[in-house]
Amino acid sequence: MDSALLWFCNWSALGVCVALKLPQISALLAARSARGLSLPSLLLELAGFLVFLRYQVYYEYPLLTYLEYPILIAQDFVLLLCVFRFSGNVYRAAPYVALFVTSWFLLTLQKWIIDLAVNLCTFISAASKFAQLQCLWKTQDSGAVSVLTWGLASYTSATRIITTLMTTNDLTILIRFVVTLALNLWVTATVLRYRKTGVKAE
Repeated sequence: MDSALLWFCNWSALGVCVALKLPQISALLAARSARGLSLPSLLLELAGFLVFLRYQVYYEYPLLTYLEYPILIAQDFVLLLCVFRFSGNVYRAAPYVALFVTSWFLLTLQKWIIDLAVNLCTFISAASKFAQLQCLWKTQDSGAVSVLTWGLASYTSATRIITTLMTTNDLTILIRFVVTLALNLWVTATVLRYRKTGVKAE
């Protein structure tokens, strides 16, 4: 029973993550605008994903517990390019890409660096969600923000709580997923709230 649950959680999380950002990318391309999407939120999320992936690779955790992160990072890079494209200059993404690539190598120069970074990762992830919430509160318009993407992100956080408890039982990782689940649900609810407001206003 436990092995079947673990198998389902691992593969369903991976399957969801393969398509996680596609609704958001599609919404941006359809709107031809990044309205409602927070660039700081996206950059912080990318940083959190990068640190989290590097940590799990460094400590040789089971591949299935983090296999979705390279996919999420690739999708976030596409989103980043879309945001810069619709803001008028796609080349502004280049310094951020260089910074993230450099960070990948710097994180494991010393064990204490990666350990410190992963402890800060929860705060980075939380800051990412709060940046998106702040953008939504400020504009009171969900614009091109995809509710499906945030709903799917909530699902993957929930499944990763289960897989962490069943495999590594790493408290740092567990806390991160609990925090991201709560905040993903909050963002989802906020997007829905402002989407309804926008529909009523029309």
